[in-house]
Amino acid sequence: MSLKRLQRKLIRILTVLVLLSILFCLGLYVYRSFFGYTHDTSLFGKDLAAGVKADENITNIALFGLDTREGDTQSHSDCMMIVTVDNTRGKIKMTSLMRDSLVNIDGHGEDKLNAAYFLGGPSLAIRTINENFGTDITEYVAVNFEQLVEIIDALGGVEIDVKTTEELLELNRVIRDYGIEQGQEFEGVEQTGLQTLNGVQALCYGRIRKGGTGDDWGRVERQGIVMEAMFNKVQTMSASELIGLMQKLVPYVTTSLSPTELAPLIVGAVKGGVPTIEHVRVPLDGEWNYYGASSEYILYDLDQAADHIEQYIYNDIYPGTETDSGTSDETDTATGPMGGLDFDEPPTGPAGTDDTSSEETVDPASLAEEGGRYDPETGDYYDSDGDRYYLDENGDRVYY
Repeated sequence: MSLKRLQRKLIRILTVLVLLSILFCLGLYVYRSFFGYTHDTSLFGKDLAAGVKADENITNIALFGLDTREGDTQSHSDCMMIVTVDNTRGKIKMTSLMRDSLVNIDGHGEDKLNAAYFLGGPSLAIRTINENFGTDITEYVAVNFEQLVEIIDALGGVEIDVKTTEELLELNRVIRDYGIEQGQEFEGVEQTGLQTLNGVQALCYGRIRKGGTGDDWGRVERQGIVMEAMFNKVQTMSASELIGLMQKLVPYVTTSLSPTELAPLIVGAVKGGVPTIEHVRVPLDGEWNYYGASSEYILYDLDQAADHIEQYIYNDIYPGTETDSGTSDETDTATGPMGGLDFDEPPTGPAGTDDTSSEETVDPASLAEEGGRYDPETGDYYDSDGDRYYLDENGDRVYY
């Protein structure tokens, strides 16, 4: 082979190598830009007790909102939702599950639903949801609440209606406490009404549950409101804005979904246009009761709840409507997406349902919530968040 032919061959080989290198670098950039999230492969081979997938056009994913503080190695799932991507109807449905629901956790007996994530991470949490509610979940997405601040700020804030003075006062208290925890000072919210909240303000709005704001029931509704506000903000963005947003958001997400699974899921969700967003909560009003020495659990018929979820996910029947086969006689008719749920006051359990409450004298320490404590010297209580309160003559909490 002549020297010139050898040179031409080498040049062709080098050109191909350079082109391949460029394509590889571009592919790596695109992958990291759009799929550079934390991919959790730990679910592979795990028995998640998932039911048979009933409809290939419907995908159920567990969404966990984690409240992991600095130094924590384990975390309770403070927010738990079943996110349903319904490509047949062009909907994304969010079903909130109450974290204090009394359920059976495989290998650990009865406990609160949110304890499953603490005891065994996402695999045990998914298995617990599937076993207790008859679902077919095999994938999850997790976001730490601290990361939610960055996500909402990347969105430019979200539109939230701070409805009551009680919400406003409690929101600003939580913002102050969050600032002390972070060693920073954050801007409070000045007034009630519809307004744009930044990441810290929206995070704290989704956390409030005290001071007459609806306890954990109100918090679940507000978490759904924040999620819906985020979806609404995304729907107003242009294609270029969405690309820029994805590049900002992916580092804050941990999921079991691989890029090859996530891409067609996103394409399927938007192929018919912007999907409708709906949010419901299980159990329904009138179908639950407090349970436990200090009413720390939420007790309800899990089979009935499973019927509600199945009818909603697969038959698009909104829980609580007359056509919902899982509805009890006591349940009022719902009004549709985000309807039928009133969290201004905590719902009450069905009349006549027995629980463990008693008018007999009880040890004050037994009235402390799980994770909280009673101080016998002052007669005060501290809840699981470390906030101090006392019980009035009706047994209601009054925070200092």
